[in-house]
Amino acid sequence: MTGHGNSVRGAALVALAALLWSSSGLFIKVLPLSALQIAFARSLVAALTIALVVKLRGGRPFPRPDALSWACALTYAGVLIFFVAATKLTTAANAIFLQFSATIYLVFLEPWLAGRRVAGRDLVAVAVCLGAMGLFFIGKLGAGTLTGNLLGMASGLCLALFSLTLKLQRDRRSGVDPIGAIILGNLLVAVLCAPMALRGFQPSLGQAGILLYLGVFQIGIAYLFFNAGMKHLSATAAVVTGTLEAVLNPIWVFLGIGERPSAWALLGGTLILGTIAWYSLPPRRPARL
Repeated sequence: MTGHGNSVRGAALVALAALLWSSSGLFIKVLPLSALQIAFARSLVAALTIALVVKLRGGRPFPRPDALSWACALTYAGVLIFFVAATKLTTAANAIFLQFSATIYLVFLEPWLAGRRVAGRDLVAVAVCLGAMGLFFIGKLGAGTLTGNLLGMASGLCLALFSLTLKLQRDRRSGVDPIGAIILGNLLVAVLCAPMALRGFQPSLGQAGILLYLGVFQIGIAYLFFNAGMKHLSATAAVVTGTLEAVLNPIWVFLGIGERPSAWALLGGTLILGTIAWYSLPPRRPARL
């Protein structure tokens, strides 16, 4: 397959992953279970799904983790738990847009990690995204909505840290598939949530079916698609393609239960996504005279 064909295939796989990821908001909203119960069941099923696929492919689903793998798994667990809790307490649009604010933190964390200075372009991206995040807090905010928005921001911070540790793992352990850290992260979610989640946890047949879908497809299969697509794409292309999740997530929730994000939230989300797309593109170099 040609290089262009590989890129198209990679983008299609990442888009499929984003499509599956985007369905989480609607199902989290409609399930009459607590955030911890959903996070527990979804991640337990996801861990078993990914481990089974890795095993069937002849890989090692449970390699011995090192410090970097633990850091990757812990931050990934934070993304999953905070996002589910945020989606329960605020609108799906707020939760997903604030999670994508991870770019703000990466602007400062990645240069620090790489030992380079923060550029003017970096500061512009941060200023716009911070202003956009402020739009989510305009208007009437109940205690639950405020808490949900703050949890959405925490999910974004965890996503930034997870991205960095995943990048470090790929760079420093090029011969090791980081999928083991993803399995470990999902197992951590299940273990951390179990004490509270198992109290009165008696899902109906329909609810169990939704939880199985979330674990098998929305996380498990989606991550396998994403991992396969990343082999054919640059990090920039993957980020831009992945924003499809943030666009579709609120749409499914609106179509499913009629939840409407505020006009301020839509404006803030549009600014965040636009800034991510702009910042992900390589800066133009001045033409030589």
